[in-house]
Amino acid sequence: MRLSDFDFDLPEELIATRPVRPRPAARLLHVEGGAMVDRQVADLLDILRPGDRLILNNTKVIPARLFGERLRDTRDGSGRAKVEVTLIGPEGQGAWRALARPLRKLAAGDRIEFSEDLAAIVRGKSEGEAVLVFEQSGTDFDAALEAAGKMPLPPYIESRRPADAQDREDYQTVFARESGAVAAPTASLHFDDGLLAALRAKGVMMSEVTLHVGAGTFLPVKVEDVTTHKMHAEWGEVSEAAAEEINATRAQGGRVIAVGTTALRLIESAARSGRVESWRGETDIFIYPGFEFHATDGLMTNFHLPKSTLLMLVSALMGKGLMDAVYAHAIAERYRFFSYGDASLLIP
Repeated sequence: MRLSDFDFDLPEELIATRPVRPRPAARLLHVEGGAMVDRQVADLLDILRPGDRLILNNTKVIPARLFGERLRDTRDGSGRAKVEVTLIGPEGQGAWRALARPLRKLAAGDRIEFSEDLAAIVRGKSEGEAVLVFEQSGTDFDAALEAAGKMPLPPYIESRRPADAQDREDYQTVFARESGAVAAPTASLHFDDGLLAALRAKGVMMSEVTLHVGAGTFLPVKVEDVTTHKMHAEWGEVSEAAAEEINATRAQGGRVIAVGTTALRLIESAARSGRVESWRGETDIFIYPGFEFHATDGLMTNFHLPKSTLLMLVSALMGKGLMDAVYAHAIAERYRFFSYGDASLLIP
């Protein structure tokens, strides 16, 4: 498999920069048995069956985009400089890995003030990242970050408009509970409380798992032989209860449908023995054609970037030839793409 096999031409105007309202009004391309049907997310009530189980990622996006001022003691007054920081992962004891612009202006020992209540010391730099140690801890840090930070929108949205107050709501799922993600599990953004309640009333079951989506989800694949690509690691957890629920659903003939590639990657990480087991830790699982699925009967997901690992994942689930046809149909029918875009329901 070559990277160029997963390329396609996408008209720029199909890249969504705002979501549809209400959330379930987004379009849904239902693909099952090789057939494609144009629907809406609200039609999940008609598509899903009693006994099916949705797997929801309950991670919560933190306002990880920060703007601050570097302070350094200098005699000539050159110690101040504007810095933009995006937190990408905790290191423990108040330390965070971060992308910083301009990184060259930071040195170990520098202090960065983001607000009156939020400041950090640069511990060091490595491989294009900085390590920042925040002076606040616990609830003080959470509150200060909530006040000072902005939502870390994907690069293809940020290049078109800055994040604003509306993104605080739009870029968060209604079931977000566990703080730690710096990108949203975007297929889940299509659900509101009303749709979830109606699905439960119909007999559709739900299990929550946690995968803290990292900024690495937007990193491009740089190798032509895709099998040599190294995935970024993300922290996740599948509880014992969730594992038992998933296994019971499959044993009883129900379908396990992951809502989002993050949920799918996590349950498949927990199922390498052939059945889902409780699991906690970092996963760098890379799913591409030829992968053997042990936990997933279907996937709800948005439409992905050309040459992306997520496009390879859906091709592994459905077959590359069918996914080529699905994306050609989506473009011809003017579906909206990427994080704020429309969705597909893929059932092999």
